[in-house]
Amino acid sequence: MKNYHSGFSLPGIIRSFKNSLRGFHVLLRNEYNLYIQIGFGALATVCGFLFNISFTEWAIQTAIIGLVIFSELVNTAFEKTMDLVQPEYDERVRDIKDLSSGAVLFMVLISITTGLFIYLPKITVLL
Repeated sequence: MKNYHSGFSLPGIIRSFKNSLRGFHVLLRNEYNLYIQIGFGALATVCGFLFNISFTEWAIQTAIIGLVIFSELVNTAFEKTMDLVQPEYDERVRDIKDLSSGAVLFMVLISITTGLFIYLPKITVLL
């Protein structure tokens, strides 16, 4: 491992961004649920344009989409860490992974609820 000096520097910032992008690439390569989440995020974005949602609704929707993806990133980090720490099956590791996965599910349910708050009134006006 290279020994990089700490502190503020342009090469250090560039390296950090490259590492972060690599991490996101790892997520895209390994977590197929992310493609479903991105697909629904894109659908919500298209709906935002179609229904001409307000600035506040855009802000909320964007934050929620980001939080779903963030929760998937954290979940994947927990799962990979637990696989490294305990490669063999262990009930405790299963619980940790299930809790982490449950956080993603919870965020997805929050996103669906938020979408209903934003779009249901707009849809019912059309009917």
